[in-house]
Amino acid sequence: MNKSLLIADATVEVKSPNQVFFCPEESQFYAQCLEKMVFSQGPTPEPIIEFGAGDGSPVIQALLSSSFQGLVQGYELNPDAHQLAQRRIEQYGLTPYYQVKNACFFDHTPATARYLIANPPYLPAPDNQLYMPSLHGGNDGAAITNQLLAHGCEQVMVMISAYSNPVDTVNYAIQLGYEVVDFMVTPLKFGYYSCEPKVRDSIARLKRQRQAFFSERIYFLAGVLFRQKSTSTTCLSEEFLKVMTAL
Repeated sequence: MNKSLLIADATVEVKSPNQVFFCPEESQFYAQCLEKMVFSQGPTPEPIIEFGAGDGSPVIQALLSSSFQGLVQGYELNPDAHQLAQRRIEQYGLTPYYQVKNACFFDHTPATARYLIANPPYLPAPDNQLYMPSLHGGNDGAAITNQLLAHGCEQVMVMISAYSNPVDTVNYAIQLGYEVVDFMVTPLKFGYYSCEPKVRDSIARLKRQRQAFFSERIYFLAGVLFRQKSTSTTCLSEEFLKVMTAL
C-alpha cells in the first residue's frame, strides 16, 4: 500500500461545497480519529462499515497513514461524492481496503455488522432546507447519530459535535448498552455550513436549553469510540461529557 500522505488532488474534479461536503479541518480530524482509535486495533474479523463516506478522503488519509490491512465498506448516497471517492480510492491503489457503494446505508447494511464508523450529519435545524440538505441532523442535530447507535453494532466510532445535544446522545448510548472507551476532541471554528442563519438560530436555542455548548467563535468536535459494555473496559463517559460541556 502506498504510504504517502494524501494531499490536495488536482487531478480530481472540484465540486461546489453545496454538492459535496468540504471542510478540510474536520475531515483531517476524522482521519486522525480513525487512525488512532480504530485502525490501530488491527484488522477486524469482519469489514468495518462506514455511514456517509463523502469524498472518501478521511478514510483514505487514515489508511495511508496506518498499517491497517482490513476492509472498510462505505455507503454514500450523494452521487457526486461517491464519484470522487471512487476516483481517489483507485488513484491510491486502495480498492482492496476501501470500497464505497452509492447506496443507502440503512437499506443495505447487514444487520449483523459489528464495526461502524461515521461522521454523520449533525447540523440542528427545524428542516433540511439548508445550504447542503444532507447535513441536516434533525431538530437537535443528534437524530442520525442516535439512529446509528440504535443499529446495534458492537463497536461504533462516531463524530459528535458539542452543539448537537451531546449529553443526551451519550445517555442514549448508555441506555443501549454502550460505554465510551476512548475519545479525541478538537476545537473548530464555525464555518460555511454551521454559520447558516437557520443553523445558528437552532444552536442558540439548544444552548438556552443546555443541549448545546460553544463559545462565540468555536465549538468542540469529538471522535468518540463506543463499545458494548464489558467488565474489562474502562468507561470514560463522564470524562468525555466534562470536556464537551466546558464552553
